[in-house]
Amino acid sequence: MDLRPNYPVSTPRLQLRPLTANDTTALLAYRGEAEVCRYLPFEPMDESTIAARLASDLGRREITGEGQSLTLGVELADTATLIGDVVLFFHSVRHAGGEIGYVFNPTAAHRGYAAEACAAVLDLAFDDLGLRRVTARMDSRNAASARLVTRLGMRHEAHHRSSEMFKGSWADLDIYAILDEEWRAHRRRHPQP
Repeated sequence: MDLRPNYPVSTPRLQLRPLTANDTTALLAYRGEAEVCRYLPFEPMDESTIAARLASDLGRREITGEGQSLTLGVELADTATLIGDVVLFFHSVRHAGGEIGYVFNPTAAHRGYAAEACAAVLDLAFDDLGLRRVTARMDSRNAASARLVTRLGMRHEAHHRSSEMFKGSWADLDIYAILDEEWRAHRRRHPQP
């Protein structure tokens, strides 16, 4: 199982592509903001952190084995403005399992861009990588993230009370998931999120 997308991955309003050093300023605009990172598993990033991450996991162009991830920058098709990024983690060949994550610039909120981008990545996960199940894990206080994955047809599977040490205190964790056949049914009912 591997994933080598043809870039850019296009949706009606967006282009998804690997991140590069040219994206540093745009990445700092949201990954460097404390409020954006409030419920995310990383602290606000500075330029040197972004450079190091672009040289490793954020710069990957393909998935060639389990344990890897692919982060795609999301840009507006009409302006080529980077507004966020979506990551697909490939957890297990045996269980055909993965996980999706995302972070977007607040200036792009409430327009459906995150759902559109995540739907494109779920298509890659199920159609190209051949996964059977994709999950999304989130701090239970992150209501916006829960609304997004629900809009994508993911179902709430678990609520783990005080299960992770998160930025200095114990946090509750919610797990959402979708199976390949559920995703296909959702896409038939909702061709574009």
